[in-house]
Amino acid sequence: MAGMEDEQKIDIIHEEGPCLVVNKPSGLLTQAPVGIDSLEARLKDMFRARLGRSGNVYLAVPHRLDRPASGAMVFARHVRAARWLSEQFESRTIEKVYWVCVAGRVMPEAGTWLDTLRKVPGEPMAEVVADDHVEGRPAVLHYRVLGRAAWGTWLEIHLETGRTHQIRIQAATRGHPVLGDEQYGSTVTFGTRFEDPRLRAIALHSRRLAFRHPMTRELVEVVAPLPVAWGSLDFDFG
Repeated sequence: MAGMEDEQKIDIIHEEGPCLVVNKPSGLLTQAPVGIDSLEARLKDMFRARLGRSGNVYLAVPHRLDRPASGAMVFARHVRAARWLSEQFESRTIEKVYWVCVAGRVMPEAGTWLDTLRKVPGEPMAEVVADDHVEGRPAVLHYRVLGRAAWGTWLEIHLETGRTHQIRIQAATRGHPVLGDEQYGSTVTFGTRFEDPRLRAIALHSRRLAFRHPMTRELVEVVAPLPVAWGSLDFDFG
């Protein structure tokens, strides 16, 4: 299984013009204030090195992945490309497919999870609330079972909306926390047990993105290789 073991390495899985897709490692923030390590900061450093200059470089981040998650993320190198990609995310025309391993036996074999979620004020987490909650927003995902093992169920998820911690909280509230996700009730260790909990991985991976290239309008489909941590589950993920 491919992965990004060197913490400073950037695994670019597609690059064409002002658009690139990166395989984000788990334990790394997507964005952070200046001086704190993040994928955005590493990419900007990479482009500075390519250009042979210092100073600011433009890099748009039209979507995000949670720190403990891994997988495909798309970035834009100029404003027009960023606007076109953002419009695709907002109109939900970008296909986002996730692989996730959860505790327990998910039934039925395929289905849709619909909840109303809100981000908990002042805390980095989400919760399910009543449908009429003033801060609630609808959260919709579609899943199918890809495999089962002693540790639980391997799911493929097509994310229709993109709420804070959506997959994690929707799975956990149904009794199926993502493996390694202690924040939402997992009791199973996943990957390296770093002393700093912020560096620990969960079994949530952005497996595939499909979108229209912001300049050529051609369909771009990318698949992100699984991190090495998935090998610890002793299961054939194909």
